[in-house]
Amino acid sequence: MDWLDADGYTIGRLLVTRGLAALYVVAFLAALLQFRALIGERGILPVPQFLAHRSFRQAPSLFHWRYSDRVFTVVAATGLVLSAATLAGVTERLPLPACMGVWLLMWALYLSIVNVGQIWYSFGWESLLLEAGLLAVFLGDADTAPPFLVLILLRWLLFRLEFGAGLIKMRGDRCWRDLTCLYYHHETQPMPGPLSRHFHLLPNPLHRIEVAGNHVTQLVVPFGLFLPQPVAGIAATLMIVTQLWLVVSGNFAWLNWLTIVLALSVIPDGFYSRFADTAREYGSTPLPFTVAVVVLTVLVAVLSYWPVANMLSRRQAMNASFNKWHFVNTYGAFGTVTRTRREVIVEGTDDAVDTPATEWREYEFKGKPGDVYRRPRQYAPYHLRLDWLMWFAAISRDYAAGWFPRFVGKLLENDPDTLRLLRHNPFPDAPPRRIRARMFRYRFATRGERRATGQWWMREELWDFMLPMSREDLP
Repeated sequence: MDWLDADGYTIGRLLVTRGLAALYVVAFLAALLQFRALIGERGILPVPQFLAHRSFRQAPSLFHWRYSDRVFTVVAATGLVLSAATLAGVTERLPLPACMGVWLLMWALYLSIVNVGQIWYSFGWESLLLEAGLLAVFLGDADTAPPFLVLILLRWLLFRLEFGAGLIKMRGDRCWRDLTCLYYHHETQPMPGPLSRHFHLLPNPLHRIEVAGNHVTQLVVPFGLFLPQPVAGIAATLMIVTQLWLVVSGNFAWLNWLTIVLALSVIPDGFYSRFADTAREYGSTPLPFTVAVVVLTVLVAVLSYWPVANMLSRRQAMNASFNKWHFVNTYGAFGTVTRTRREVIVEGTDDAVDTPATEWREYEFKGKPGDVYRRPRQYAPYHLRLDWLMWFAAISRDYAAGWFPRFVGKLLENDPDTLRLLRHNPFPDAPPRRIRARMFRYRFATRGERRATGQWWMREELWDFMLPMSREDLP
């Protein structure tokens, strides 16, 4: 063992690398299946138009050299194959330089996608996956001892993720301070899951306990990550339990799963010794690798100035990258909790003008609430990007101004790529003549309402989100 090698974290490193590889698989798969409609050459927000006004320095991406839907497919498919091979354990068996090269290539490919993804890729878990993925480059292969400094950097990332989220809550919505946010949040979160209604219907005292437990996990427990074992492992275990609670109560893409993966790096081999043989002898760590790890650590220490300053600021940003490489970011979520759930319901008709006989038919999305008789589905860690943006659109039209009219235009064309993002197209034979969007208030059905009606949701119409539009009406 060399002086920078960590003793007793073989299983932890294995779980981190396999877990990250699995999440890369999900991320590249989601990109491959959704990009044509969202950012493709004929997409809602095409990449070529975006890159026409951006330099490489402003948005580092391989697509500056060339973009076409075919090139994007190659990039995403290559990332998918590499991450699947890494998940299968192939990458860690390669020589150390090749192993590091595979991880670096996966990071570069996904960075290229995120930096041209525009609003569809504006979520904190994109930066989180990129930051964790770049640290994974320096975790070594199966013949190299886990580097102690990189394990500490993973803990520092986990600390910023949890503590930043805790601070943004305490500085944000008052309901986090009076412990009432979960009176609403299970119902109003962006995309509820199959069990979200059951969580919402828990008694209010239990909701207050949920919030109090969240505060302890995010504001107190993270400091335990830097204490000796077993305290650090216990702190990580508490975080894992909390994240699993969030996994079963909602759909937050891979945010919770990636937090769990990071926490697994803190648990020592001693925990697993009762289940498997954790003893492993490693050879001498190559000096260039040790130097690279030290340089990485110094770089993270320098770049940490900005997220630390952000956490200490009264005007703390919730999710922010301080460089275009998405490295050493600041994190946080749900500083504000909405009290009522609003949903934009998109409808189409074959009629050119309204008459008493006009029939409006609803488009059904895969994840976001629509059909009141449909139970919410579990999609996480897969990320339904259009569904998430529809939640933001219901909060404010401003969030949808740049893309919603173009989305409507695609529906008026029966664009096949766009329709593949939806669960149900009510116009399978020919496109509608007009599209409209109405705002509804949604709430979970009570137990009595569920028994009486069979509905999962109760809803009432509020106002028009978009008046009926034909293809001629759109810009």
